[in-house]
Amino acid sequence: MAIGVQIVIDCADPAALARFWAAALDYEEQRPPAGFDNWEDALRSWGVPESEFNSAGAVVDPAGVGPRIYLQRVPEGKTVKNRLHLDLAITNGSGTLEARKQALAEAARRLIGLGATQVGVTEDFKGYAIVMQDPEHNEFCVH
Repeated sequence: MAIGVQIVIDCADPAALARFWAAALDYEEQRPPAGFDNWEDALRSWGVPESEFNSAGAVVDPAGVGPRIYLQRVPEGKTVKNRLHLDLAITNGSGTLEARKQALAEAARRLIGLGATQVGVTEDFKGYAIVMQDPEHNEFCVH
């Protein structure tokens, strides 16, 4: 039996966060089911009230390799550090440390342009990474 996996992120604005993660990961927002031109038409046909149109969203790897990221609206805000976070593998660990740092700094600048915030840098026996937050303050790292 094959077990699929998706990553779920609790958030306040699934549509906005889906746009961020789609751009950050080179993913795309999940398309509506066959027979619908957009999600609003699908949700309307299923009787979902308009107030719930932004209750969830998803982004998918266009190559079908990476996991689906599902974003669900929750009533409470984020209050503590994530117990789970995403690591974006920008470099493969080869090359000089300075070259890797430069590549990560460029990736961090791109993500900041998308709405992320740089929180810090970690450098220890495990390696070098830039610690960031998405637009809703969920932590993630680029390494």
